[in-house]
Amino acid sequence: MEPRTQEVSFRGARGRKLEARLDLPARKPVAYVLFTHCFTCGGELFPARAISQALTEHGLGVLRFDFTEAEAEAHAEPQHDFTDVGDVRAAVDYLRKSHEAPRLLIGHSLGGTAVLRVASEIPEVKAVATLGAPFTPSQVHGLLAPVLREAEREGETRVRLGAGAMRISRHFLEELSEERMEECVGQPGRALLVMHAPADGVVGMGNARRIYEAARQPKSFVALEGADHLLSGPEDARFVAAVLGAWAGRYVGAREVEEQRESQPELSQGKVEVSEAGEGAFAQDIRVGRHRLRADEPTAYGGLDTGPSPYGLLAAALGACTAMTLRLYARKKGWPLERVSVTLNHGKVHAEDCQHCETKEGMVDRIDRRVKLEGPLSEDQRRRLLEIADRCPVHRSLESEIDVHTLLEEDETPTSTTTPLPPGEGRGEGIASPF
Repeated sequence: MEPRTQEVSFRGARGRKLEARLDLPARKPVAYVLFTHCFTCGGELFPARAISQALTEHGLGVLRFDFTEAEAEAHAEPQHDFTDVGDVRAAVDYLRKSHEAPRLLIGHSLGGTAVLRVASEIPEVKAVATLGAPFTPSQVHGLLAPVLREAEREGETRVRLGAGAMRISRHFLEELSEERMEECVGQPGRALLVMHAPADGVVGMGNARRIYEAARQPKSFVALEGADHLLSGPEDARFVAAVLGAWAGRYVGAREVEEQRESQPELSQGKVEVSEAGEGAFAQDIRVGRHRLRADEPTAYGGLDTGPSPYGLLAAALGACTAMTLRLYARKKGWPLERVSVTLNHGKVHAEDCQHCETKEGMVDRIDRRVKLEGPLSEDQRRRLLEIADRCPVHRSLESEIDVHTLLEEDETPTSTTTPLPPGEGRGEGIASPF
C-alpha cells in the first residue's frame, strides 16, 4: 500500500533541492493541490498539517512545502537559498510530471503572493486561496520593507523571518511588483478565496482588500477574527482547515469524491474498518457503516491530535450508549426526560481501591461517569434512570468477559467459533432493551 504521507524532493528554480511532503487520501486522489506556506519560520507545522488533512479528507492529494525555506540563524549562510517565485513553478512541474498538474493553489504569507503571481500561467488551475498574503513583498510590515532598497541596490539581501532567515533577490522583487500583481490577480477564469486575520501584525488587513478588489468573480473573503499571521492557535488552524476543505470541494473534485464514496460499498452492520492514515505516528482512519472517523494520540504522547484517542472513543461509546438507553427507557415509561448528557473520564486506579473489582493487585481501568438528567422528573424517576445507566449494552460488554479473535487478513480460518448475536443485541446492532 502506498504511504499516505511521502517525503519528496525536486529541483527549484535555481537548481537547489527543495524538500516537500505529499499527502494522499485513502483512495486515488480526484485532483491535486499545491500548498506553499511559511509556517516553518514560526517553528510550528500544525497549521500546514491540519489544512492538508482537511483537503485529503475531500479526496485531494496535497503537495506542501515551505516557500521561504527559512534557515536557522545558527547555520552558515547557504549560497543558493534565494526565495524565488520560480520554486512554485518547479513544484507545479514536479506534480505535472509525477502525478498531474494541480487544480488548486493555496499560499500562506509570501507563498500566497507567489501562487497569485503564477496562477494564470497554469491552465489546469481552477481555484486559488490565500492565507495572510501580502499584495506585494513591500507590504510585509517590519520584515521586508526596511531592506527592499538594499536588495534593489545590491541585487540581494538577507532578512530575518520568524525564528530563521531568508534571502531575497532583485529578481524576486521584480516578479512580485505592483504592476505584475495587479495584472495577474485580475486574470479571469478561476475562483479566489482570501482569508486574513484583522489583527495580523505582519501583513496588514489592507492587503486582503487589495487582493480581493483586484480579482474577478467568483471570489470570497473570510476574516480570521482573533488569529495571528502564523495561525498559532490550534483552533484557528482547524477553522481555516475546515473552511478550505469545504470551499475546495465546491470547485475541485467534489463530484468525483461523491462518486467515489457512492461506489465504495457500505460496511455491514457491526463491522468496523481501521487503517493507518499515513499522517504522523498514530493517526487512523475509521469506517463504521457509511461513517468516517479519525483516531489519533495527543501531541504529548507523540501523536498529532487529529482525532480522539482509542480510549477517548471507548469512553465516547459508553457515554453514547448510556444516553440512548436512558432515552429509550424514559420514552417507554412516558417520563418527562427532556435531555440527557453524560461526562466521562478514563484513568487508572490501584486495584485495592476498587471495592467491586475481583483483581486486588496492580492497577485497573476506571471510568468515572457523570449523568445529567434534565426535565421535571421525580426523585424516584431519577434514581431509577441512574440504575438503568448501568444496564446499557456497552456497559455490560465492558464488565463482562469479551472474546477477541485476531486473524491475519489472508487467514480466513478462525482458531475458534463464535455464535452471532441476534439483531438488537451487541455493540454493532443498536441498543438492546435493558429492561
